[in-house]
Amino acid sequence: MDINYYGYLQTLMHYSVGLITILNPIAAAAIMISSSPSNLTKEDADEIGKKATLTVVLASLITIFLGNIVFDLFGINSSSVMVIGGIVLLLMSIQMVQGKIPETSHSVEESKVAMLKENISVIPIGIPILFGPGVISTLMIFKAKSSNIVEIALLLIAVMISGWLIYLTLRNAIFLTKVLGVSGLKIMTRIMGLIVGAIAAQFIIFGIKALW
Repeated sequence: MDINYYGYLQTLMHYSVGLITILNPIAAAAIMISSSPSNLTKEDADEIGKKATLTVVLASLITIFLGNIVFDLFGINSSSVMVIGGIVLLLMSIQMVQGKIPETSHSVEESKVAMLKENISVIPIGIPILFGPGVISTLMIFKAKSSNIVEIALLLIAVMISGWLIYLTLRNAIFLTKVLGVSGLKIMTRIMGLIVGAIAAQFIIFGIKALW
């Protein structure tokens, strides 16, 4: 039996690029710096990066392995998920192309508690800034499109690659924000927004075709 190594590599790249652009660790790094005390050290950033990465990876694994149970319970098929997920990503991409940094969806009280505990790594950095509705939709769609155990394994590898890049970005957030500046961060966000928009368009088109 011939193994399509090129096809699997292409699938891994598709999964990895899709997840990384939607997670948008550059924007998360900017929010981390703005939400942290002015005396934030590299050691502090490293600790936040570790906890935020662990949060995203664990949430991603739970979504991949248990997400289908929720949709099956309500009788929702993968094509419907693909359409609504594409719409969610499209709305996100429009904001990103405009250079807007995603807003947090946690309450003021939660924000105060997080700041008092000096622990913003789980909330709001891990959830919902990094791991939000767009990532949930994307993971569910990628899982639905995975036709065999190899592709599911590739999706898990893509999650680990994304987690590794999140950690590296947050760990070096102080350096990145100094080098890129506000303008650089917005340019990076706009570029990622274009990629997310293209992925969203594919999801919507494929989902509508499948439903039709």
